[in-house]
Amino acid sequence: MEVVILSGKEEAGVVAADAIEALFRAKPQAVLGLATGSSPLPIYNELARRHDEEGLSFSQAQGFALDEYVGLPAGHPESYREVLRREFTEKVDIDPARVHAPNGAAEDVVAACAAYEAAIKAAGGVDLQILGIGTDGHIGFNEPISSLASRTRIKTLTEQTRQDNARFFDSIDEVPHHVVTQGLGTIMEARHVVLLATGAQKAAAVQALIEGPVAAVCPASVLQLHPHVTVLIDEASAAELKLADYYRHTWANKPHWQGL
Repeated sequence: MEVVILSGKEEAGVVAADAIEALFRAKPQAVLGLATGSSPLPIYNELARRHDEEGLSFSQAQGFALDEYVGLPAGHPESYREVLRREFTEKVDIDPARVHAPNGAAEDVVAACAAYEAAIKAAGGVDLQILGIGTDGHIGFNEPISSLASRTRIKTLTEQTRQDNARFFDSIDEVPHHVVTQGLGTIMEARHVVLLATGAQKAAAVQALIEGPVAAVCPASVLQLHPHVTVLIDEASAAELKLADYYRHTWANKPHWQGL
């Protein structure tokens, strides 16, 4: 795991975009794992800028969303398919038909989850997965005590997560109780994971992710077992790290030829 402490979310977005641009320059048909929420927005904004100003193309790419609410009608502005369209995919040249999301409105959710897993496999797997982290350590919507080997499935949100997400709705009463999410086992099959977290409210989760034990109570801690994870954080979210000085030293002295 590479831990990079940066000045803020804008710099983190640039560093993540550097890795994504390098991937697509080398492999134009790469598969990108797409997260929603506030954390990935600096990444998407920077990628859109590079598309507009520098010709970075996603025309051969595929994208797979991490998760989706259950029960929101098609086209609801807070469905994650719509959020991704609004915040990223409509700003670049990716084919909308090649951007996939779990089906939270399926009559047979179990079958829809299996089909989503099959679609990721058919695409060749995710080359780079973008992640945020919840205040309780969840990634995707794998809430605490999720199986570390879990696959795409339906999950019940904790009240903390519903409260955290209520800012996107008119009230917490409108936040669904259930979601469909890629599992931790699914996420772990991505070839490169880039997780971005900023703000003091994420400090405890970041510490548990990086330095805590691998335990289902902090689902993100499973990433300690992944061979290629990059964690991009700011000073506020790094506040509880015991080895913060070591992470700063490692980044400052990283060989120029070694990318993320």
